[in-house]
Amino acid sequence: MKIALVQTNTVVGDISGNQKKMIREIKKAKQKGAELVCFHEMSLLGYPPRDLLELPSIIKALQKAAATIASYAQGIAVVFGTVVQNTNQGGKSLYNAAFWCEDGSIKHNYYKRLLPNYDVFDEVRYFEPGSEGVVVDYKGVRFGLSICEDIWQDEISRYSFNPIDELVASGAEVLLNLSASPYSMGKYKQREKMISALAVKYQRPVIYINQVGGNDELIFDGGSMLVSKSGQLIERLPFFEEDNKVVDLFQEKTGDIPLVHDLSLLEEALVTGLRDYVRKCGFKKVALGLSGGIDSALVAALACKALGSKNVLGLLMPSRYSSKGSLTDAFALAKNLKMKTLKVPIDLVHKSYEGLFRKIFAGKKKDTTEENVQARIRGNILMAVSNKLGHLVLSTGNKSELAVGYCTLYGDMSGGLAVISDVPKTLVYELALWINSRKKLIPESSITKAPSAELRHNQTDQDSLPSYEILDSILKAYIEELKSIDDIVHLGFKKTVVQKVIKLIRHNEYKRRQAAPGLKVTSKAFGMGRRYPIAAKIK
Repeated sequence: MKIALVQTNTVVGDISGNQKKMIREIKKAKQKGAELVCFHEMSLLGYPPRDLLELPSIIKALQKAAATIASYAQGIAVVFGTVVQNTNQGGKSLYNAAFWCEDGSIKHNYYKRLLPNYDVFDEVRYFEPGSEGVVVDYKGVRFGLSICEDIWQDEISRYSFNPIDELVASGAEVLLNLSASPYSMGKYKQREKMISALAVKYQRPVIYINQVGGNDELIFDGGSMLVSKSGQLIERLPFFEEDNKVVDLFQEKTGDIPLVHDLSLLEEALVTGLRDYVRKCGFKKVALGLSGGIDSALVAALACKALGSKNVLGLLMPSRYSSKGSLTDAFALAKNLKMKTLKVPIDLVHKSYEGLFRKIFAGKKKDTTEENVQARIRGNILMAVSNKLGHLVLSTGNKSELAVGYCTLYGDMSGGLAVISDVPKTLVYELALWINSRKKLIPESSITKAPSAELRHNQTDQDSLPSYEILDSILKAYIEELKSIDDIVHLGFKKTVVQKVIKLIRHNEYKRRQAAPGLKVTSKAFGMGRRYPIAAKIK
């Protein structure tokens, strides 16, 4: 049997646009000779819709669009993800659903049974879990339907039952999963390992369809696949690309499946997330501050790849503390990337601020207050450019800085998207070197010089912070692995350093709550997946 695997880049809430795209893909699948075409979870609405689900108009529009999609199931079966009302008394008002369509109508409804309620997922907020499995007999093959979380039965299961056991017991010969599984580093390996184990356990081929594209903080990597009953990866669709590929369901021989590099996927994830956030929010151009440092250089390189150099504007805003090398590096980067620049010195504005504060701060020593004024001047200039020229401002801070508050509210934190806010500083360097391994775009000195905010003479980041190798190891242990202070000390770190870092993390929750949305690329990012209180005392 020939089956079309279709992964699309949906716009959340754009039911009409998503519907048109699905109809095009159904027609394409028929032309390729497919007998069944499979879309991903919530392919009609886009994932995650969040509180759009509370709008009655959305649910009504989905109902109409689903019937339209079903009408195209002529000479081909269509299975896709949507949302439907729960007409039973009691429980939540909606189901996360999969529709199986034949002969121009909806023949089978399946409702997702395991609803994720952790990290970035909060489906229990909206959906009632389904109560029974659905097995569809189509052309002599029995397909067991599932949606995303239904198949995530790893070593530590969060659930008291396994829906796949019931599907197999009901005679399912093929396991079909519609998914919207977001990217994080290394996750595709975990996903493929889990699906391979699932196929082997039940001796059933597995069809897995995943969404692609960026939706707010989340980035979906696609990588839809067919795995044989022996656990062999037969076919995998590209990562971060829309695709429509027809596969032979019972093929046992693997095709030519390319190896992928983790840094390549990370780069593509950030490019995809940046491009889609800008495009789906209605912008065409972006602006960012170019300091000559590694962070702004990386963001600029990603932006030029995502949007084209002509749509990226870099602002150089030197002060009396900016080194000559920083300006040289910023201009060299812009030349390499073929992007536009605008030089806006801030010294006169900074001096006017100093005059203004001279009386207010009389008798007080200079400290970070005066340093942060410079960052806020730059932030104001960027936002004025955004207002006047219609550019979305990209903030350039990394995860290490955001974690410990080494950033300035209303200054370098200003912007509409924090592109690398989930990329630790050590990984920033790795990614910059990876980009340069193809073509030297980022100046060597931006990579090799000591990182500095240049808000005072001879300042370096390590004046205030441990080395980034130590800092990032502690951050990963505390934020992503949820280890305690004692646990981290036992890993070999000095207790005073660990205590200082964790104190900074906790103290700066208020800053992160006001930060621009960031692109999630690690297993635990600041933002929607990490909901810590601001006013709290944690021992």
